[in-house]
Amino acid sequence: MKYILNPSFKSSEKLIRTCVANFDAEGKLFGDGQRNKIKLFDLADKTINIKSFKIPNLINQVAYKYFRKSKARRSFEYANRLIENCIGTPQPIAYAENFKFSGLEQSFYISEHLQSDLTFRELVLHPEYPDHENILRQFTKFTFDLHEKGIEFLDHSPGNTLIKKGSGNQYEFYLVDLNRMNFHESMDFELRMKNFNRLTPKIEMLAVISDAYAKLYHKNYDVVFAKMCFYTNDFQTKFHKKIARKKKLLFWR
Repeated sequence: MKYILNPSFKSSEKLIRTCVANFDAEGKLFGDGQRNKIKLFDLADKTINIKSFKIPNLINQVAYKYFRKSKARRSFEYANRLIENCIGTPQPIAYAENFKFSGLEQSFYISEHLQSDLTFRELVLHPEYPDHENILRQFTKFTFDLHEKGIEFLDHSPGNTLIKKGSGNQYEFYLVDLNRMNFHESMDFELRMKNFNRLTPKIEMLAVISDAYAKLYHKNYDVVFAKMCFYTNDFQTKFHKKIARKKKLLFWR
């Protein structure tokens, strides 16, 4: 197993290695673990979050060994880039990779566990959530700052932004599930609008997001709203077609 550690956690390397080695038998499961499995472990006075990525298929095992960075490595490197850009994400601690002759078998991403008050999903599911519009507008500013720094978070979906209430009516936002990102010199209007397509199908939420973004971007509200709705509807159409195809192919289950 190959380990790359954040220098700040070098003194905890032995304990981190022990947690990864005992991942299957120890730790507290976090989430449903249907695809990738996440467990929580104690590390001195901190709780750490260890994500074990699903073992890739044979083609991807070879690809991750010779041609592409593993999801664990990308998560670690992208987390560091976010922090360098003053974008919130749980503190990256390490990543680990286990290569066999055939290619990458196991990989783990280790970070500090962040206890949040909610995720963006709560805003979608509960329109009556306290301070809903204010949180939504601050989230839009957070996303605008990402775009201004050329960061395209490809998994910008409801469960991947953790939200913590700060002082007063201020909120802090933290990105998780980091292995798919693009970094640009700049992002044009189309790319910015498309980056909202996975977040919510609710028109009333898109109206608030569009209003907040239009003011920040100095763009006409109607233009922003129309383009945001276009990309959202396009994503929803493709998503539901994909679900329908899966149901037909897996009818026997």
